[in-house]
Amino acid sequence: MAMAAALVARALRRVRAGGARNVAGEALRRLVSTLVVAEHEGGLVKPSSLSALAAAEAVAKDNKVSLLLAGSGPALHKAAEHAASSHPLVNEVLVADSDIFAHPLAEPWAELLRSVQQKGRYSHVIASSTSFGKNLLPRAAALLDVSPVTDVTAISEPRVFVRPIYAGNALCTVRYTGENPCMMSIRSTSFSPTTESMSETKVAPITQVDLSFLSEASSSKSSWVNLTSQDTERPDLANARVVVTGGRGLKSAENFKLLEQLAEKLGAAVGATRAAVDAGYVPNELQVGQTGKIVAPELYIAFGVSGAIQHLAGMRDSKVIVAVNKDADAPIFQVADYGIVGDLFEVLGELLEKIPDKK
Repeated sequence: MAMAAALVARALRRVRAGGARNVAGEALRRLVSTLVVAEHEGGLVKPSSLSALAAAEAVAKDNKVSLLLAGSGPALHKAAEHAASSHPLVNEVLVADSDIFAHPLAEPWAELLRSVQQKGRYSHVIASSTSFGKNLLPRAAALLDVSPVTDVTAISEPRVFVRPIYAGNALCTVRYTGENPCMMSIRSTSFSPTTESMSETKVAPITQVDLSFLSEASSSKSSWVNLTSQDTERPDLANARVVVTGGRGLKSAENFKLLEQLAEKLGAAVGATRAAVDAGYVPNELQVGQTGKIVAPELYIAFGVSGAIQHLAGMRDSKVIVAVNKDADAPIFQVADYGIVGDLFEVLGELLEKIPDKK
């Protein structure tokens, strides 16, 4: 009897503790306010930042979201108008208009983020795990004396997150127990932007940020040199519906042009493994993997890719994976939905011959 009573008492304590946690969780959700650090290009908010808004919705459905944009010129204000109607949760668009933010340098951006956070007292700060987000977030977190949670792929509770470890081979659940704000970077491929149509009357107000805190010191630590990119009509690698990737098996930069021809026919983006980039076949902006870009297209076609663990970490979330490799034991076949064991040049040649040009 004594043992039974002890078990019942223990069960009651657990139920009460669980109830207390649920009450605390609900209270936390009601107090949530989020600052989303957004990127823009050509007068539009980038898709990766729209995914960050989806992550803010995952934190709490009644989240009060402010979206921060910075830059200079007409493109910034056009992007602000787009941001104001980009998501039902956006309550305010904060705009920092200055030539200092004309280029994405982490130093002045970190100062901006600290100033906006100190005024807004947000519970969460979210950015995408782009090269810009990865550059900015640690510096801003250091200025605010908090520890960021990086590469979040799922949000269980306002302060409980899932992120990959060991190159994506394991998922770790993390509870943030530090002071506000809870700063995180999210993998945009894990959060789908909303497709909900916005009401014409639901447009968030646009507010100019006071930039009196800026000093010459914040912009003198680094300087913008230039931007080198390929002029192409192909879709952006990080957001493409179809990605065609080549590995070291293509053997030369000249052979990569065959891959580019296939990509043109399919309306696809071109990717590459680190081995292909290191060999000089293509620029590193096309690298897919743990130290490159994380992609999750509807169709991922890999030619001559062995499937190193670092590469798989960047594409394993693709909806359909097709692998072409002459080595039947290549690790890529373990994650592929469809596999062809054969000479990639023969397969490429046949595909180029039979697939019509895109109109």
